[in-house]
Amino acid sequence: MTVSETLLIAIAFVAAAALYSSVGHAGASAYLAVMGLFNFAPAVMKPTALSLNILVAAITTIRFYRAGLFTWSLYWPFAVVSVPAAFVGGAMMLPARWYKVVVGVVLLYAAVWMFRSALKPMTRETHPPPVWAALVAGLAIGFLSGLTGVGGGIFLSPLLLYMGWSEIRATSGVAAPFILVNSIAGLLGHLSSLAQVPANIPIWAIAVALGGWLGASYGSRRAPPPVLRQLLSLVLVIAGAKLVLGG
Repeated sequence: MTVSETLLIAIAFVAAAALYSSVGHAGASAYLAVMGLFNFAPAVMKPTALSLNILVAAITTIRFYRAGLFTWSLYWPFAVVSVPAAFVGGAMMLPARWYKVVVGVVLLYAAVWMFRSALKPMTRETHPPPVWAALVAGLAIGFLSGLTGVGGGIFLSPLLLYMGWSEIRATSGVAAPFILVNSIAGLLGHLSSLAQVPANIPIWAIAVALGGWLGASYGSRRAPPPVLRQLLSLVLVIAGAKLVLGG
């Protein structure tokens, strides 16, 4: 990989980490999108995305926790089953073509969620989720998170909001630690995959740490401009379509 490509990816990662962390996420779907556009091999994409996700999710968790946005009672029913499921999913590796298709579909889903989240959320009363529903959802989200290399926030956040189980800021406060534990579990499920991580990941780690700190610091106080999330959704659509269509 050339120096210019490494720097271009770093710039893209900074922007992705800043935007995702501003809504309590860590950016794995965006990292996968960028790597897909640069034709990274699936064996490289998954551990790289999870590694960067852990770093940003840790930063985001700290910022949102300090802002008083974390709710244990909302968090634990999803996390308690998602962690072992993410470990199992992380231990599995789909054939290269199928992996790209699955990740491409996930990116397209993330694009829809990101675009819709840019619209003004409706004000509605919230109520705690039934424990059984949280357990079932956590199990499914955890497995898919480990299998694809995303932290699961893009599935958890819309679920909490659409079902009326949480309001927007509390959702962000729960999503960050949920992503953190699932990313760690997914990577531990296939720890040998770290050998596939590119040698220039320290540069990208610095980039996402910077972006994550800036985004989480801003997002723990206010939401990012909608137009930025709409632009990101376009990038996710392009990358998702490229992976699904085999480009």
